[in-house]
Amino acid sequence: MTAVAADQWWGWRDAWETALYGPDGFYRRPEGPAGHFRTSVHASPLFAAAVARLLCRLDEALGRPAELDFVDMAAGRGELAGGVLTALPADVAARTRVHAVEVAGRPPGLDRRIEWRSEPPRGVTGLLFANEWLDDVPVEVVEIDAEGVARRVLVRGDGAERLGEPVGGTGAGWLARWWPLPPEAGRRAEIGLPRDTAWAAAVATLDRGLAVAVDYAHTAAARPPFGTLTGFRAGRETRPVPNGSCDITAHVALDACALPGGRLLTQRAALRALGLSGARPPLALASSDPAAYVRALAGAGQAAELTAPGGLGDFGWLLQPVGVAAPLLVDVPDHEEQ
Repeated sequence: MTAVAADQWWGWRDAWETALYGPDGFYRRPEGPAGHFRTSVHASPLFAAAVARLLCRLDEALGRPAELDFVDMAAGRGELAGGVLTALPADVAARTRVHAVEVAGRPPGLDRRIEWRSEPPRGVTGLLFANEWLDDVPVEVVEIDAEGVARRVLVRGDGAERLGEPVGGTGAGWLARWWPLPPEAGRRAEIGLPRDTAWAAAVATLDRGLAVAVDYAHTAAARPPFGTLTGFRAGRETRPVPNGSCDITAHVALDACALPGGRLLTQRAALRALGLSGARPPLALASSDPAAYVRALAGAGQAAELTAPGGLGDFGWLLQPVGVAAPLLVDVPDHEEQ
């Protein structure tokens, strides 16, 4: 188990990085993320099918190139990469190079057509899809002290915290621009600058195509007053302790990540535009084809979970086109954009 020393104080960004991505960090454990939390990918194969439809739309917008790329960022154990490959029409799958990007080693039994790598390829023509990646990019946590000063939060390996030095430099500039804190003791924020940088670098790997980030998110109109830092272990939310025993995560300021031309949607709007609906099948089908009705009912239930208000449907989608028109890919009414 990766441990931050119990008698040493670290900034949250360094402690988080070590706990998740160190030699024995949380994301290198054999059970993978699916052993501790459930994403949209794990909730239903309908999610991968919707991403495959997005890739097909992109393929058409790109003029059906001879080679089409699908890049799965933070691929876990390759669940999304494999699901998308399975859901693609045969003619598109034959032209698609699938890249799974993950710090952990290649899992056994993965489709051999999937290339496993630690960094995304460059010169991509196609779709880069980052499902719940940015929330695990470590950032500094800050808190307002009794004098109204924003200070970096320090943490030990047992999860105990204390306030450190005042925030300055680029961190202070990011807070002023994207998450200004009132001078009230105890108010907290996460400085999202490393995520902005990571996203820009990911988008830069595209020659032509679309980059999509899907995550727990908030925007400037509704920043959480005390931040969102938390942990997950064995399917339950838990206190974030940087010792490698749990995931450590915080919601993403997706509006800060967006580059010029980017669009913010809810997952509910994006998946509906990609053909997912939680509507119940017609009752007449139960009489004419009971087995089909049961299958359709199960699919409707899964779609409803993926698009549910207050749940997965509230996730943010950031669409960043490069050399293509995003509305051709996911066309939704303006009132459903974030």
